[in-house]
Amino acid sequence: MVLRRLLPLILCLVVLGTSVAWSADDGGMSVQVKQSQVRTAPSFLARIVATLNYGDRVYIVTRQGAWSQVLLASAGVKGWVHSSALTPKKIVLRAGAADVNQSATSDELALAGKGFNKKVESEYRNNNQNLDYATIDRMEQTKVSPGTIRKFLKEGAVSSQGGVQ
Repeated sequence: MVLRRLLPLILCLVVLGTSVAWSADDGGMSVQVKQSQVRTAPSFLARIVATLNYGDRVYIVTRQGAWSQVLLASAGVKGWVHSSALTPKKIVLRAGAADVNQSATSDELALAGKGFNKKVESEYRNNNQNLDYATIDRMEQTKVSPGTIRKFLKEGAVSSQGGVQ
């Protein structure tokens, strides 16, 4: 009789204790690059199933070489990401108290996460005036769709384990 009364209380305490422990250290990883793709297999040629942005949180399921199989809980997606795109550091993006209307672009956030900002860029440009920055700026604007990449790989008969789909 006493056990019947205590069982729900014990279960509640166990669930509460587990959720508090999990929230303290969720074991997640943060995306530390501007953008990364979640793929069906551990290969840059595998089909893309989702795109991750700087600061997104994922959970490691398993590792295989330089690749991590991850779960993106917010989207219910599971797939492979190159481990170089991930960091155990929790990246938190919050609007500042000063002027919330002024915001940073995803490019600026990714660079700031790596310690690169306008001042560092300016110093780099001053120290490397022989570099063609217009070409670099154009390269950064280039976007190639996954469909175009698949077509290129198919026409070139390029494949790897995991293949192109």
